[in-house]
Amino acid sequence: MIPYKHEPFTDFTNEDNKASLKKGFETIKKDFGSEYPLIINGERVLTDKKLASYNPAQKDEVIGQMSQAGEKEALDAMEVAKETFKEWRKSTFEFRSDVLFKAATIIRKRKFEFTALLVKEAGKPWKEADADTAEAIDFLEYYARQNIELKNGKPVVSRPGEKNRFDYIPLGVGLVISPWNFALAIMAGTTSAALVTGNTVLLKPSSKASVISYKFVEVLEEAGLPKGVVNFIPGSSREIGDLLVEHKDTAFVSFTGSRDVGVNIYEKAAIVQEGQINLKRVIAEMGGKDTIVVDSSADLDLAAEAIVTSAFAFSGQKCSACSRVIALEDIHDELLEKVVSLTKDLTIGNPEEDNFMGPVIDQASVEKIEKYLEIGKEEGKLEVGGTIDNETGHFVHPTVFSGLKHDDRVMQEEIFGPVVGFAKASNFTEAIEFANDTDYGLTGAVITKNREHQEEARRDFMVGNLYFNRGCTAAIVGYHPFGGFKMSGTDSKAGGPDYLTLHMQGKTSSEMF
Repeated sequence: MIPYKHEPFTDFTNEDNKASLKKGFETIKKDFGSEYPLIINGERVLTDKKLASYNPAQKDEVIGQMSQAGEKEALDAMEVAKETFKEWRKSTFEFRSDVLFKAATIIRKRKFEFTALLVKEAGKPWKEADADTAEAIDFLEYYARQNIELKNGKPVVSRPGEKNRFDYIPLGVGLVISPWNFALAIMAGTTSAALVTGNTVLLKPSSKASVISYKFVEVLEEAGLPKGVVNFIPGSSREIGDLLVEHKDTAFVSFTGSRDVGVNIYEKAAIVQEGQINLKRVIAEMGGKDTIVVDSSADLDLAAEAIVTSAFAFSGQKCSACSRVIALEDIHDELLEKVVSLTKDLTIGNPEEDNFMGPVIDQASVEKIEKYLEIGKEEGKLEVGGTIDNETGHFVHPTVFSGLKHDDRVMQEEIFGPVVGFAKASNFTEAIEFANDTDYGLTGAVITKNREHQEEARRDFMVGNLYFNRGCTAAIVGYHPFGGFKMSGTDSKAGGPDYLTLHMQGKTSSEMF
């Protein structure tokens, strides 16, 4: 494989980097409130229906007014994507990868601008926004290299007088539905994986952070991507999402989001429509209810730091975030005390001012989290947090509940906010059983110095990404292929060695001499 190196994170203790980020804020603010069009076949299409994207830390600050695609625009985009696929599928692996390499270079040069936009539109603190931008660059670089590795297919055996080949070819038109919580990284990763493998794309980003997606499509154009390969169609899931999932010419759906929506997509995609000639593939990452297990041998300071960072970074709005702690009885109280102490020291406020925590994404999130705060108070004991400041922005304070049973609602249902619950286990085997007792299986961590416990967890802890003696978030492209078991999705392992092949089909050819 062509050498790959993870994009470094920015050191914000460096005054030059701080100044560069502040300059990034100045640059993006010039466009605030602008109208943004759809992009279909390279043409800008403004529609009558607009949706405001706003700063969740300052609700009256509008980032942009995004045109919304309706049925007509969605079907127009599908026809363009179908027609463009006829030629795009013939493009060379090298050319497609080169587009991604160039896009990565462009984003790297504008890194502080994209990071600033993530702070403003997605409400991400500096370090989280910077990591999002770095991950987008990583996806572009990694998939560009992986794609070249697939150029000659995979080796197969040939017999005397016969030459056999196994090659990868693209699937067709892909519908990419991207989330708001990694509005640049996951959107860029899922889009680039689809296009670099020779497919054309209908990109439907989250309405909560769609300006970032528009800026990314501009980068692809600047990098030389032919028109019609990626068609940018933000719009309502009810109006165009189901329409395109069910469309007879959709070859695959790449989705990141909630369990309920993912299951709905999986069901609808399975139905063969009149005129459909291929079974659709679904690549889905649908969330988690992630556990950190701490045993009696653990470094409790390390465990507390891992829990707090995993639970509260980006206000817990990660599918990988720690929302459950299962601690052995003899160290539970001391660990809880350390976590509560660290949580009280966290700063929360406008992320433009480099606070540890910023807002949650919108009013609906506030209301959902508020419901679980009340449930948590009934099921357990509120140790810290439990308050909401929703006047100027959507701020939910980091919250810790103790005295919970592992099967309480707060310990079973995905909250997607800064809430973590503690439960006890009498021994390590029981702790792993409790950790597994959810519908999800995305990430997990075990804090231990006990090698037998580590190997037991490696065998029995049923998560797609398992970490030892660190937090359960912060997977890095190429280092930690990411995707989960059970109702966390299709275990499609984004940023891993087999991810691109999910967007392709194998073709065997055999020549007799």
